[in-house]
Amino acid sequence: MKSFSQVYQFHITLLDIRPAIWRRIEVPESYSFWDLHVAIQDAMGWLDCHLHEFEIIDPKGKRPVRIGLPDEDFPGVRDVLAGWTVPIARYFRLQNPLAFYRYDFGDGWEHEIRLEEVQPRQPRRKYPRCLEGARACPPEDVGGVGGYRRFLKAIKDPRHPEHRELLGWAGGSFDPDRFNPARVRFDDPNIRFEDL
Repeated sequence: MKSFSQVYQFHITLLDIRPAIWRRIEVPESYSFWDLHVAIQDAMGWLDCHLHEFEIIDPKGKRPVRIGLPDEDFPGVRDVLAGWTVPIARYFRLQNPLAFYRYDFGDGWEHEIRLEEVQPRQPRRKYPRCLEGARACPPEDVGGVGGYRRFLKAIKDPRHPEHRELLGWAGGSFDPDRFNPARVRFDDPNIRFEDL
């Protein structure tokens, strides 16, 4: 990891779900958008099995920019900057704090990412870190917001025709209210990138 003297604190909210599913994390200012993607995946509880992209306003040009995984099969069709080449400090500022993060274009999960603070790095503190949050992340491939609502309805009602099947699919149990920030483990973004 590159050296850094400041830390960016982000609030991440999964949109269109009530009660809200959210996380608050701190990451090094030296992070790229790829590194931030990995930290969001780990903090939220996603498994990083699908495409993703960020959309943020360029503070210089005042136009939206998309950053993530470029589509090599369709160059020029989807103009997306490669996330591992773009530092978060280039776009995120306290005067330009808002971005949207899309994950799994099929299920269509959209997150609001808000830069809350830029603080000095604390000695002997390990970054990234998850400070707090609420509620469990939906299971992968559940079918987006609508599928997640149907899933929750089915697993709460033992008489629902899909109760057993969906509970088994989710690993035998699922508590939508459970989240413990102390249990979040962050992967090394460089190792994840090698797996890409």
